[in-house]
Amino acid sequence: MQNIRIASKLLLLFLALNVFSYKAAAQETETGNPTPEYDFSEIEKSPFPEPIGIINDYGQVFTESQRSELYTLLYDYESETNRQIVVVTIERLTPYDNIQEYGTDLGQAWGVGSTDRNNGMVIIICKPCRQIGIATGSGTREVLTDRICNEIITNTIVPEFKNGNFYDGIKIGLNELITNWE
Repeated sequence: MQNIRIASKLLLLFLALNVFSYKAAAQETETGNPTPEYDFSEIEKSPFPEPIGIINDYGQVFTESQRSELYTLLYDYESETNRQIVVVTIERLTPYDNIQEYGTDLGQAWGVGSTDRNNGMVIIICKPCRQIGIATGSGTREVLTDRICNEIITNTIVPEFKNGNFYDGIKIGLNELITNWE
């Protein structure tokens, strides 16, 4: 019986010491000034948002069903041809002034198209800026020249945009681009 009391007291003493040691450790953590392990202040932040997929509607230009239809069109096209088209809507170009440069750099940063063929295309729309651009990889540019892309923007997409039909402008423009890319 005496052994049980001694064992119980030792157990209680052990538990009490254990509890106090945790409390002391917690107090040290709360009052200490932690030093950062890594300094992220030198890392340059990307001017581009993180890609969502092949439809990146950051400017909220399309409805959910329109995004879904565009996704299906582009996904099916990519599956059939291994050519990737990405549509991006944005609210501002900062720090860029030129939407074409923004689209080209964004396509490279996101890795649009396959690396070996350089066969990607980015259609970028900034509704508040009233600008649209089509940035093509070097492999795409062999077929879809700047002249062809500019004609599709000027003659197909912009007239629909002027009527407030952003979805129709992009969908019709995409179909023309796809037809010309054959």
